[in-house]
Amino acid sequence: MSVIIIDNGLVHYEAIGRGRPVIFLHGWLGSWRYWMPTMEAISDRHRTYAFDLWGFGDTDHSPQRYDLGAYEQQLGQFIDNMGLGETPVTLVGHALGAAIAVRYANRVRGPDQRVLRIMAVSLPLGPHAIDRRLAPGGGSLLDRVLGRRGAADYPEVDLEAQKADPNAIMMSARLLANTDQETARAMERLDIPLLLVHGEKDPLIAPPSPDLLQVSDQNVKPITLSDSRHFPMLDEAPKFQRLLKDFLETRPEDLQTLALKEEWRRRTH
Repeated sequence: MSVIIIDNGLVHYEAIGRGRPVIFLHGWLGSWRYWMPTMEAISDRHRTYAFDLWGFGDTDHSPQRYDLGAYEQQLGQFIDNMGLGETPVTLVGHALGAAIAVRYANRVRGPDQRVLRIMAVSLPLGPHAIDRRLAPGGGSLLDRVLGRRGAADYPEVDLEAQKADPNAIMMSARLLANTDQETARAMERLDIPLLLVHGEKDPLIAPPSPDLLQVSDQNVKPITLSDSRHFPMLDEAPKFQRLLKDFLETRPEDLQTLALKEEWRRRTH
């Protein structure tokens, strides 16, 4: 794990692989670490990056930075610090990270096209998309969200989730819920390939309603993973990784042909 300085604060990150850049953004539960299996899966053809947002993991806990604009700025500064300012990047975001990816891409859209495509996993859209269990409370956050087996099912996530500043979770979730229309409008303005992935059994983020998906019949593709809860990248790792690989290689004009295939089954041990 490496460290860089952004806006006078320490930001922890990891980078592996070679090739076209892909940046992973975590959600409210955990840190950059739960992306590692996915990063390794595509590292043969892509240079992959993942970092901890302000208030999460081992990155600085700075309450004045716990807002969506600061997270968007952190992403932009990370891209610049990694020397990717002139290279179009792919963003893969989860929950909070998905919203940051969409909002950032909308903010920097233009002829330079800094963002090439986005895979938005569990993107909260709509005023009631985020479950109340995300609010601060006693005990393990993962247990409150996923039930008593939450920590047992995702030990690597639970360890990192305990490092998160509860204020970072509460403030960012509240801001995102109150500006859900802004996120939806940002999505509507994008003309780059956008893959929306949701776990059918996700107890934390409700999938978007059909009317919210009528923004485009060309550049937005929704896909649901039937056996996934809040962490499709862990719940159905082989299927998720294969879907991401195909998405990275799919031409924009062919996005609507992207689909789950029967042979993408979870490996058994």
